[in-house]
Amino acid sequence: MTAYFVQAFIYLAAAVIAVPMAKRFGLGSVLGYLVAGVVIGPATGLVGQETTTIQHFAEFGVVMMLFLVGMELDPKALWAMRIRLLGLGGLQVLLTAAAGTLVALWLGLVWQTALTVGFVFALSSTAIVLQTLNEKGLAKTEGGRSAFSVLLFQDIAVIPMLAIIPLLALPELMDGSSAAAAEHSELSLVADLPAWAHGVVVVIAIALVIVGGYFLSRPLFRYVVNSGLREVFTATALMLVIGISALMSLVDLSPALGAFLAGVVLANSEFRHELEANLEPFKGLLLGLFFITVGAGINFQVLADEWALVLSLAAAVLLVKALILLVLALIFRIKGSNGWLFTLGLAQAGEFGFVLLTYSQQNSVIPADLAQILSLVVALSMFLTPLLFIIYDQVVLPRYRRRKNDEREADLIEETAPVIVAGVGRFGQIVCRLLRANNIPIVVLDHEIQQIDNVRRINIKSYFGDASRPELLETAGISEARLLVVAIDDRDRSTRMVEHVKKLYPGVWVLARAFDRGHGYELREAGADDVVSETYHSALELGGHALTAMGVHPLRAKQMTWAFYENEAAHEDELYDAWRELEEGISFSPRYGELFMKLEEALSSVMQKDWDEPKQEDVPVWTPPEAEKKA
Repeated sequence: MTAYFVQAFIYLAAAVIAVPMAKRFGLGSVLGYLVAGVVIGPATGLVGQETTTIQHFAEFGVVMMLFLVGMELDPKALWAMRIRLLGLGGLQVLLTAAAGTLVALWLGLVWQTALTVGFVFALSSTAIVLQTLNEKGLAKTEGGRSAFSVLLFQDIAVIPMLAIIPLLALPELMDGSSAAAAEHSELSLVADLPAWAHGVVVVIAIALVIVGGYFLSRPLFRYVVNSGLREVFTATALMLVIGISALMSLVDLSPALGAFLAGVVLANSEFRHELEANLEPFKGLLLGLFFITVGAGINFQVLADEWALVLSLAAAVLLVKALILLVLALIFRIKGSNGWLFTLGLAQAGEFGFVLLTYSQQNSVIPADLAQILSLVVALSMFLTPLLFIIYDQVVLPRYRRRKNDEREADLIEETAPVIVAGVGRFGQIVCRLLRANNIPIVVLDHEIQQIDNVRRINIKSYFGDASRPELLETAGISEARLLVVAIDDRDRSTRMVEHVKKLYPGVWVLARAFDRGHGYELREAGADDVVSETYHSALELGGHALTAMGVHPLRAKQMTWAFYENEAAHEDELYDAWRELEEGISFSPRYGELFMKLEEALSSVMQKDWDEPKQEDVPVWTPPEAEKKA
């Protein structure tokens, strides 16, 4: 028993240490799990032969993932994106699988193994790509939406791939797994049936999943919900997925296929969100455990012996997939930087590649030595994904920004003013309107032509151009300006602009918009004279409304929100020092947490003091609309 506890601790400790570090360095959670497996497996030897056994258990995370993917497939949403989903996604999977198959045949593999290799490399990393797109704010771009469509189709395409792979089994690879096959046949309902009966049983099993999921699941979940026990609902969700997986296994179908079908059936269920909330932790933990076992199973001796082959295959995967994706971007008119985002973002292999490799090896389609080499290729291509996004950020995006700006030269600035406003989006427009209402002359700069056009419609004098370019700031009269308002929607450019202006024109007062507390500290270090968080004051105002809605007098709510602001301001220097230590790696910052606790204690004491009772006639009491209707 002690050995199980020790092994569980090793796996969990590796995940706890490696995954947050990987996410902090922009590598993503999947790569963090792989690195954790490499460290506790080949690197240190902390885990050994039990890895394969644990992997069989952890594969249930894949089943849960496909169940949750099925529940996300709203038929109306799928129909709205049918062209990109079926056209773009379908062509990408088909062309990439065909290219991978042809390359594998050229290298001398039999057609069954070659086709499976094509399946493996047709998939990209959903976890890494979606996480990176969201972190960089690119998910809503044309390239990001196109990438999401392809990733969604790939997740769906895994189902038929898992169904096809057992049909490709090679007799010469079955000898080593005869015992497993015998064990499997003992638990099969169709092992001794003729082909027609086998087909009938399979159809009945699938119909049972669909009909049962639609008609029986709702009464079952209502019965469980009425018990009022959350843990019983969790047990019911697990029972559902495990039962469907067992049924599919008994009729020699992929458990993932049954789970996916059940998820689709329950997509419009009123219990959908509760099911997702209960299964998500199990899915994440088991998938993480699966990727750790993949990393622990990597044979570095194979990498040392076949490093040239592994590197060549990884480069070939990235190059071939990128060429296919680039052609598809041109066909579907995904232009400019969006086309390159789509191409570079999906050029790698994905986490489902490990699933298919493991499944193919278990079903005697790919030999073990080849599976080890291909696992290294998949892992290496995933490790290179952050580099592909760096190329997009540092090489592709600046080039297209320059091209866009070159297509329309910066406007000729005909006048200067004591106030320069850089950026007239939703934030900067309010500043400009307030200044103009008080007859304060301003010069407005923005490199988004649409924003310029919008501001000109309300008669604010504005000019097209990139305010972060020193020459444009000089033309706008920065040397004679009294005030610069930095409200551009790019945290890095805004920080560089503040640093440049305060270095060359220290007499200019700089007001800067911050995205969050950390960005505010960066702007402060760059020299900004005053920093305002874009969400802080609106959140504070909404908090005051929340107090009023709960019966606090409006005047007292205003006093409390102001006390909250003063309490934060009183500890601002301490919080800044703790953040500075955290950025420099001096500590993993218990001090930062301690300061927040100190701040909360001080806030509680302020809120609980005796306030002067405001007079009712001073401020009318706000009444919720529902209360007015009842009255």
